[in-house]
Amino acid sequence: MTVSLPRTAVLGGSLAVVAALALSACGAAPDNASTTADGKNAATATSVADFGGMAALVKAAKKEGTLNAIALPRDWANYGALIDGFTKKYGIKVQDENPDGTSQDEINAVTSRKGQTRAPDVLDLGSSFALSAATQGLLAPYKVASFADLPTGQRDPQGRWYNDYGGYISIGCDAGRVKTCPTTFADLLKPQYKGQVALNGNPTKSGSAYGGVYAAALASGGSFGDVQPGLDFFAKLKKNGNYTPVESTPATVEKGETPISIDWDYLNAGYADEFKSKGLDWKVSVPTDGKFSQYYSQAINKDAPHPAAARLWEEYLYSAEGQNLWLKGYARPALMTAMQKAGTLDTAAAAKLPAVSGTPSFPTEAQQDKAKTVIAEGWSKAVSG
Repeated sequence: MTVSLPRTAVLGGSLAVVAALALSACGAAPDNASTTADGKNAATATSVADFGGMAALVKAAKKEGTLNAIALPRDWANYGALIDGFTKKYGIKVQDENPDGTSQDEINAVTSRKGQTRAPDVLDLGSSFALSAATQGLLAPYKVASFADLPTGQRDPQGRWYNDYGGYISIGCDAGRVKTCPTTFADLLKPQYKGQVALNGNPTKSGSAYGGVYAAALASGGSFGDVQPGLDFFAKLKKNGNYTPVESTPATVEKGETPISIDWDYLNAGYADEFKSKGLDWKVSVPTDGKFSQYYSQAINKDAPHPAAARLWEEYLYSAEGQNLWLKGYARPALMTAMQKAGTLDTAAAAKLPAVSGTPSFPTEAQQDKAKTVIAEGWSKAVSG
């Protein structure tokens, strides 16, 4: 049986390569649609300069006319505005397949549709999926114009992937139902929160829930290399009756089933806007005792049927316009620090982000692999009974 992971899944591990019969006789896009007059091909261009400049890239992308995207919910980190903005600016239609799909669904589509016009052009992957996809040779090396401004630890040296947006694990709280909202993991253990603390999913399948366990570990004496204290924290939360197995969603919050939710700050902050119109006061805080940050990564399918449009999409996302649109969705863009220095950051949108101090740090691939194994083996035991 295949288990479908939610869009929030960023857990890695081995990526299944799906063997499938070609469902279409169509091949990739014609070469001349992605080739300049002097013979430069978008499929092999490693930068906009390599293709002959932005004007040449825009012309070739418009000639292709379509961008195949996958697993981009319009209400996730303001992707709806990004898709609309790209189409309005360049007149290129964005086909967004399976908006609620997972990183694994994206990889499966790449491997099973190689050579087909309906294969994904671009990918928005959980960080560990991006690392694995690069290792498998599925991604095209391409450095956006702002590549050098990305933090060193958030970009592949070859340009096969680079972080796009991310956030911190946060605590969302219905102030109308909870007298005093918790702001730290230590607070969550207090008896007044009996039956109220939820995760957005199961940490063996959901990236946000996985991040919640990781953050709890950091708040409980653990580290990037030792996530066991996070499981111990939830075992204690379960034992004292504060943890609820109901997976948090906007619907469960509105019903009062999950008045306290551990989730990414950009999702919780987005919910605050949504709930305000419904008379619900949703407070959001990033716990000071368990700051855990994670980013998603952009990548181009090595065999993208619309290689020029794929590269233009990345240039758009990593422009000030694209980065600020993510910011308006409460997601922290990867170029945020560089844009602050350049004076191109939307300061009004930045001011609305949940307060966080310090510079984010990230677990290594080896530490993530270890954490995934520990959580997969220990989660059920921690919250059973």
